[in-house]
Amino acid sequence: MSLQSFDDPAGGGDHPARLAQLRARLAADGLDGFVVPRADAHQGEYVADADARLAWLTGFTGSAGFAIVTAGRAGVFIDGRYRVQVKAQVDLAHFTPVPWPETKPSDWLRDALPAGGRLGFDPWLHTRQEIEKLEKALADSGIGLIAVDRNPLDVVWADRPSPPVGQARIHDDALAGETSADKRARLAAELQEQGQAAALLTLPDSISWLLNIRGSDLPRNPVVQSFAVLSDDGHLALFADPAKFDDTLRAHLGNEVAILHPEGLAPALLDLEGPVRIDPASAPEAAFRLLESANTQIARATDPAILPKARKNAAELDGMRAAHLRDGVAMVRLLAWLDAREPASLTEIDVVEKLESLRREAGIADISFDTICGSGPNGAIVHYRVTRATNRRLAAGEVLLIDSGGQYPDGTTDITRTVPLGDPLPDAIAPCTAVLRGMIAVSRTRFPQGVAGAHLDALARQYLWMQGQDYDHGTGHGVGAALCVHEGPARISRISTLPLEAGMILSNEPGYYREDAFGIRIENLVAITPAEAEPGRTMLGFETLTLCPIDRRLIDVSALSRDDIAWLDAYHARVRDALSPHLDKPTRAWLDQATRPLASSL
Repeated sequence: MSLQSFDDPAGGGDHPARLAQLRARLAADGLDGFVVPRADAHQGEYVADADARLAWLTGFTGSAGFAIVTAGRAGVFIDGRYRVQVKAQVDLAHFTPVPWPETKPSDWLRDALPAGGRLGFDPWLHTRQEIEKLEKALADSGIGLIAVDRNPLDVVWADRPSPPVGQARIHDDALAGETSADKRARLAAELQEQGQAAALLTLPDSISWLLNIRGSDLPRNPVVQSFAVLSDDGHLALFADPAKFDDTLRAHLGNEVAILHPEGLAPALLDLEGPVRIDPASAPEAAFRLLESANTQIARATDPAILPKARKNAAELDGMRAAHLRDGVAMVRLLAWLDAREPASLTEIDVVEKLESLRREAGIADISFDTICGSGPNGAIVHYRVTRATNRRLAAGEVLLIDSGGQYPDGTTDITRTVPLGDPLPDAIAPCTAVLRGMIAVSRTRFPQGVAGAHLDALARQYLWMQGQDYDHGTGHGVGAALCVHEGPARISRISTLPLEAGMILSNEPGYYREDAFGIRIENLVAITPAEAEPGRTMLGFETLTLCPIDRRLIDVSALSRDDIAWLDAYHARVRDALSPHLDKPTRAWLDQATRPLASSL
């Protein structure tokens, strides 16, 4: 059975009828509008079925966005990644896609609601930072934000699934590179230094990293859905369903970790002695309100685990390298298999299922996200997810984009390759060459300590910009070590001001998308490492972790610089040397051909 489902992720359903039910509930509650976010109480990218409120209401299944429902309008706010997808998923007679962040929710609300309007929101599903921003933007509008005690959408969702109770497991200390006790002591010392009595942790990947545990509550992300309170003495109260933890895991956690039912979180917050550290960018508004109602002193600061988690230690980096070696073998076997077949003999689902079977042989526990396998126009949908309804047969003369990854016991992978089906599509060659040059530019760069992702983002876009082209997503996201494939806070993006540090792992994935025609993306994962520098200066660079050839049939070699060619030839030589010993003879022959030096052909 495939790990990835090809059913409609919104589950079908009469979305206009659900919208009518919600509107009736809002009227009964005295609300003029309501915000329906994609997020759950933990602000994660993936949500459990019980928390998929946006998809249940609208049919939109993207990983980011929200809806605002009033008596007369239902706006679905989506960013540039989902402009195509949303039009295919929502009933446009009842839901209106709204380009965001170009359109500010406050501006939309000023037009949609009258002065004195009451806009409801669930305080467990929005961060303090988010609510403060909206309150400020609506300050002179007369529109009031009303925190509801019970989510009106949950009231009308009659068959809402139960919360997940996936079994938790130990993440071996040898893979983690540090014991949970040492991590807790390190973070507790920081709390003491800052004069903070405790910290509220709300991000499941932070908690899973801190306790050296992994979970199965969510598909793709091996985290335990939970909240935690870390005290300045290193003790931790973990608020998670006790049924998730067997005796072996409880012994692993030890006596300094208490497992408490999630319903105990609110009373515990009311009893906390301050100052309590809490992150306004990730913690629910409801948690702030509980602490404030008890007059507890609040220390607004980032999640104390988020940066230590992002700085991978030597054991975590070794695990990621080992995972990428096995993943590279699976990818090369897929690409060789694909090249040996007539495109018309395959569908997108065939390719997804073949890749998953190869990754199973390589030892995955799960895929790291639903595979994006878009042929022709489907490739232009940035986060396309094939279903039985959208499944296309491959066709010669088209471009196929495959973005995929695996969750291995020792690491997480994420790779994108774009391949021509048959003869290369002429229109795709120039943008694909520009995408490759941008990816190489990021891979080769060295930068001083203190540089942020925003400083590097233009390197990846420069050659597309010269052609009047661009892409509507970031260039790179953080990646966890055997954790979430999308991990904060580091990224390569024009809006990211966080300084990059050694040990962080990022994706490097420029792209180009032509609606109704094709999509192009080339993605490797890179680890930030120290780089050679003159005395008195600290420099950083990138080590490429991904091991898989880049298809050159869509590349205009004459447009590459000598440095581009040198990098690509060296990368391909490294891929060939690393993977060849693990391949059968026919696949090894395919790899030899795919990685032959460009320099020798000029």
